[in-house]
Amino acid sequence: MLIRHRPEWDLPESAATPQHIVMNRRAALAGLGAATMGFGAIGTAQAQSAMKVTIEDPGYSAAAMRFQPGRPLTPQKDAERYNNFYEFGLSKDIWRAAQKLPIEPWTIKFDGLVEKPFTISFDDLMKQVKTETRVYRHRCVEAWAITVPWEGFAMSDLVKLAKPLSSAKYLRFTSLADAKTMPGLSIPFFPWPYHEGLTMAEATNELAFVGTGLYNQPMPKQDGAPIRVILPWKYGFKSAKSIVRIEFVKDQPETFWQKTSPDMYGFWANVNPKFPTLRWSQARERIIGTDETVPTVIYNGYSQWVAPLYAGMKQDRTLFM
Repeated sequence: MLIRHRPEWDLPESAATPQHIVMNRRAALAGLGAATMGFGAIGTAQAQSAMKVTIEDPGYSAAAMRFQPGRPLTPQKDAERYNNFYEFGLSKDIWRAAQKLPIEPWTIKFDGLVEKPFTISFDDLMKQVKTETRVYRHRCVEAWAITVPWEGFAMSDLVKLAKPLSSAKYLRFTSLADAKTMPGLSIPFFPWPYHEGLTMAEATNELAFVGTGLYNQPMPKQDGAPIRVILPWKYGFKSAKSIVRIEFVKDQPETFWQKTSPDMYGFWANVNPKFPTLRWSQARERIIGTDETVPTVIYNGYSQWVAPLYAGMKQDRTLFM
């Protein structure tokens, strides 16, 4: 018998029915409140504690529910109808307009510092990777949050497939820009197409994920179909949607929001309650589906896996904007 050992960050797929999950909110608030202190070992331990709040449901065994993100899954309808996708407009009710997104056929170009540049269809790419379900928190810089089950594959597998050269230190992701279907491209002050970047170390971290589905279904168009980036410890704008190109580069790439508003957005954009933006406090976040507000946790509660990536860096605002 093949026994699959889940990583600690992974909720069991059987828990992905939000209507059946009941959460002890007092425990959640107590755990999350304790997790908002500091950067060091104490802060990391508190963040881990906040992620392990018990969900009270007799339908799940203690072993199956041994680790969870500290809050119930967002109801599917709520998660899929509250989105940012500026290519289609600036409203949160963008899901209708995004249905115009053309996703067939879909190809992704790999180039830059790789052994051999190539273009691959989405369907062929999916034949070369091992897919799985991961339940992650998602935190927007606008101070709202959801918790959802993504389908997809480890980003490290994508990196291996690309065969980057040793000189490649960063990845640059470019999203689709289709003027025929995306009215937001007419907004003149945005540097289209949407583009984002990661370090090679971030891209190969075990939490970095490539999303291709949501709630056991293909990725909804408004959520970045057919393929997008998932980085649960960073603000959501780092997770590029509807990717058509992945470049491997030597120097840190300037990103979409850095170009748009450099005083407000930086390259790293790691979640931290201590550093507000010019528009939003990051101390608390609103849970979509309930409108409850809860304290924000550094690295969105994933310090154990990602804090070492930044251990040698100055822990100032630059790392968290």
